Amino acid sequence: MRVLLSAYACEPGMGSEQGVGWHWATELALLGHEVHVITRSNNRSKIDKAMAHAPVAGLRFYYYDLPSWAKWWKRGPQGVHLYYSLWQRGAYRLARHLIEGVKFDLVHHLTFGVFRQPSFMGRLGLPFVVGPLGGGDTTPPLLRRAIGKSNAFQERLRDVSNHLAFWNPSVAAMLRQATLILCKTPETLAMLPAVYRAKCRVRIEIGMEPERVLHESTDTAGNADFLYAGRLFYVKGLHLALKAFFAIKIDHPAATFALIGAGPDEAWLKKLSATLGIQDSVRWLGPVPHEEIWSHYRRYTAFVFPSLRDSSGNVLLEAMSQALPVICLDTGGPGALVSPSCGIKVPVENRSEQDVVRDLAAAMQLLAGNPEIRAQMSRRALEFAKASSWRQVVSGAYEEIADALDARSICNPELRSKAAK
Repeated sequence: MRVLLSAYACEPGMGSEQGVGWHWATELALLGHEVHVITRSNNRSKIDKAMAHAPVAGLRFYYYDLPSWAKWWKRGPQGVHLYYSLWQRGAYRLARHLIEGVKFDLVHHLTFGVFRQPSFMGRLGLPFVVGPLGGGDTTPPLLRRAIGKSNAFQERLRDVSNHLAFWNPSVAAMLRQATLILCKTPETLAMLPAVYRAKCRVRIEIGMEPERVLHESTDTAGNADFLYAGRLFYVKGLHLALKAFFAIKIDHPAATFALIGAGPDEAWLKKLSATLGIQDSVRWLGPVPHEEIWSHYRRYTAFVFPSLRDSSGNVLLEAMSQALPVICLDTGGPGALVSPSCGIKVPVENRSEQDVVRDLAAAMQLLAGNPEIRAQMSRRALEFAKASSWRQVVSGAYEEIADALDARSICNPELRSKAAK
């Protein structure tokens, strides 16, 4: 199959959207497809270096970016959306030029994977795949009371923005033109208009490099040490985790909670830890290079990630790949990714902050005080990570894509078998 892939974010050696773009492109080529990728010019040096080190047959990159004078738009949160929108228009013009010389079987918009931000690749007249898309996850209403009036107002604005997105003619056209829409979470699928849901599938977009996964679980018997990695931002729910950690200190006075990352709410969270009297047990590790995070995962009892809304879960999969059980909220990407066998998911629907904090504390208490349960979850987490390679994620998605194309009499059995390899 000859695939034209639109991946604004595509960078080797990175996590998040950059890693999604890179791994989907390379895995598709390794599955036997001919893959042509349109991405940003500033990704070129790292891509060229990676391809020189380990060439991938059947993988070709094309680069486009806006003029250098336009890059100042990316400095603000609103400007970056304008920059991205203009980039999509330029990438579409490049794609139109490419299809004059190459006969593609489909065009796939991969990154950014947010339903509010349209792709124009559906105008090419080719079978068109979008996603996996996220962005439909929302902060549980009852949990907004603890994040402050300003942040709660921002969440309400985001809700309005999500609903207004479907009035954007470009978003509506993208969804209408798509042959198949992949969604990261059930919440995002539910956000899309009902008329499009028959051609939607829920698909996690993240995977693991097999060489990153531990061979066997590690022993943390007797420990009550917890870890978080990510932005220090109210959406990540760390205020809930700190309150839960305070609650377990009675039974585990030597317990520690390490936080990797930085963000706009660091001062608020530090003030909260001081108010709770746990400041001496909370370790603020600051930003840590991605290559160094892996060793941190192996030192703790559990990974705590109480994000209020999140369409993905890269750090959760990374933690599980190092045999670390997970404690998260049962919503969005974490809720879809984590199974009860390898972590504890705290329900949030129609539940108050007090309810959620109590259950987070109970989860910490359970894993800190029960080595056998922790060891079992550790083994299951490792098994899950081993079964979640990039190869399996991408090939599974392209089996569904092949089925969608087959319904249009585009794909033949030989091509489907390639997708399923």
